[in-house]
Amino acid sequence: MKTILLATAGLAWAAMATAEVEPLPRPLQPLQQMGLEFLGSFEGPDQLKGYAARYQQQGVAVYLTPDRQHALVGTLYDAQGQDLSAEHLDRLVFAAMDQANWEKLGASTWIADGKADAPRIVYVFSDPNCPFCSMFWKQARPWVDSGQVQLRHVMVGILREESAALAAAMLASGDPTAALLEHERDGKRSTLKPLKKIPADIAGQLAANLALMTELQVPATPAIFYRDDAGRLQNHRGAPPGKMLEAILGTQPRSGG
Repeated sequence: MKTILLATAGLAWAAMATAEVEPLPRPLQPLQQMGLEFLGSFEGPDQLKGYAARYQQQGVAVYLTPDRQHALVGTLYDAQGQDLSAEHLDRLVFAAMDQANWEKLGASTWIADGKADAPRIVYVFSDPNCPFCSMFWKQARPWVDSGQVQLRHVMVGILREESAALAAAMLASGDPTAALLEHERDGKRSTLKPLKKIPADIAGQLAANLALMTELQVPATPAIFYRDDAGRLQNHRGAPPGKMLEAILGTQPRSGG
């Protein structure tokens, strides 16, 4: 019996392996060469075969015609105006993309601001010369000081010539968290000095952070990434106004909480 079970399992794995390497239908192959990454398929109406693809940070629906000889790229709507592609793209593309991007943010070089066991984590691309980064830092104090949120500042240097050297000075200090705190608290009176020569490892970290910022298609700081109440990755550009703060950071803690 054990031998039969092992043989059956082997056949199942062989079938799965064959399915995984099965080539895309020919009409999809030129799209793959153009940069579309196909992540799954689904059944569309009227014998249309749907495929969910990712292009950069976008989800793309592609439909094969019933004869499987032609591909249609775009959103499919029914007679009531319902988007028939959205649910499949959300399930096959955006959910996986959210998780992958969250992990990339976690693997970047960041400076912690707040308790390590804070229940909510928020990433923010920050430049030491960015006034709106400083504004968000001040806005977030009640959440950070209460232990409700940990901000993770993904440092970049893009605004001024000295920005990268200032970011490097924070990262190279014995206590980057303290260096960030002092720099933001002191504002224009900050005594943080740019490094005259940025060590190669820190230069690499800053370059990787900037590359990630570019990959996530955010052109300026602060760029804030957080998970909403449904666990999906969201982002906001600039210092958030009003109630947007609670969407990002959660319910505002009570005074002294």
